[in-house]
Amino acid sequence: MTPDDSSSTDASKRDYEELLVLPKELRHELKEPMGPIETDADRLLETVDGPLITVGDVVTYHLLAAGRVPDIAFVDERTKRDAVDAEIRETVATEPTHEVINPPAELSGDVIRALREGLTSDEPTTVLVDGEEDLVAVPAIAAAPEGASVVYGQPDEGMVHVTVTAEHRAEMRDLLERFDGDVERLWELLEIRS
Repeated sequence: MTPDDSSSTDASKRDYEELLVLPKELRHELKEPMGPIETDADRLLETVDGPLITVGDVVTYHLLAAGRVPDIAFVDERTKRDAVDAEIRETVATEPTHEVINPPAELSGDVIRALREGLTSDEPTTVLVDGEEDLVAVPAIAAAPEGASVVYGQPDEGMVHVTVTAEHRAEMRDLLERFDGDVERLWELLEIRS
């Protein structure tokens, strides 16, 4: 989960609610996986007991192929900055619930609203991101209920599975407080008291 603000995107050309930007000095903190890494989707799903949030096309694809529809899936039709193949794209992004703008190394108000709506919906939510979805794992862990699973990709290693605890939420909230931008607005959108 290492965002790159140098990748090209159409997101910078359209209007969106700017919210938070990842400062360069925090990037190293996001390089290490926040949970165990799993390469087998079936084995990972054996440890999922509660809502499932996926961040990334390939992760979402593998869990769908294993028979589990995520409660919330964030996809951007890219993997390691390249377009995903047609089979993955057609599987994960055919009928998105939300289409949002979220530039690389940022968390937009649009993506945070989609996260909040997904957390309160009884129906599976797919969020198609114009830009980059990598950082969404951080507010997802901060806002998800205890026992929820947040799964994101660790490039060339596998799927990182975070089973949300109060400690994980506190760590992610502390990290988000150190982003540049309007943290109070983030908490307002997520309906979390800071």
